[in-house]
Amino acid sequence: MKRLENKTAVIYGDGAVGSAVAIAYAGQGAKVYIAGRTPEKLASIAEDIKAAGGFVETAVLDVLEEAAVEKHMHDLIGKEGKIDISFNTIGIPQKGIQGIALTDLSLESFSLPINIYTKAHFITSRMALREMIKQGSGVILMHTPNASRISPPFVGGMVPAWSAIEGLCRSISVEYGQMGIRSVCFNTTGMPETPLIDEVWEIHGKAHGISFQDFHAVMEGMTHRRKLTTLAELTGAAIFVASDEGSAITGTNFNLTAGMII
Repeated sequence: MKRLENKTAVIYGDGAVGSAVAIAYAGQGAKVYIAGRTPEKLASIAEDIKAAGGFVETAVLDVLEEAAVEKHMHDLIGKEGKIDISFNTIGIPQKGIQGIALTDLSLESFSLPINIYTKAHFITSRMALREMIKQGSGVILMHTPNASRISPPFVGGMVPAWSAIEGLCRSISVEYGQMGIRSVCFNTTGMPETPLIDEVWEIHGKAHGISFQDFHAVMEGMTHRRKLTTLAELTGAAIFVASDEGSAITGTNFNLTAGMII
């Protein structure tokens, strides 16, 4: 039996992380509902999953639109009768947000990621919680990078935004754990396979006066194994935590930083 057989998962975000998790979950038997803003990306994800014999439904959706998220969940429950896994993987472009000293950063640029990430995770988590409370089970998953804990320079409002996500994860667990609901936040290094990290490290390289390659080397050097987290390592952990094998894991960060954070 596959590890996520008979489970229904909703994944928000059609970027590299959302795509990888959706494909991995479907490969382990989950029925995957993935929502994102880019029809072409969603179509590509669906094609990969269906080609491998998995189940997937896609929806073009902005997670900041509360009514749209509610309708999507309502439709999902109407078809499946339950929601076992909710994973918010959204990301936003970082130009004008990172790579700027706090004294030079506008209030708007500082506040933007805090507003988007906190609202998006609250909306999707609350919607999943309302259904999971009825069924007495479920797991809500999130993802933050190492910067949420080590607070490097020139990240603007991203550290407060990521820290808020982790705080929400803990709040969900302490309020609803006794109802059979878990919440876990995966903490990784930057993952070189994701296009967004190219943008981020280019920004930070310029801010520190070094090349993209040199900044990449600095990040690798901060890990114990001198190697950054891979998407496969994240998806492997995400399968484990979402499965029944991960039933004791809740209210915490699942550390995948290869020793960068200890």
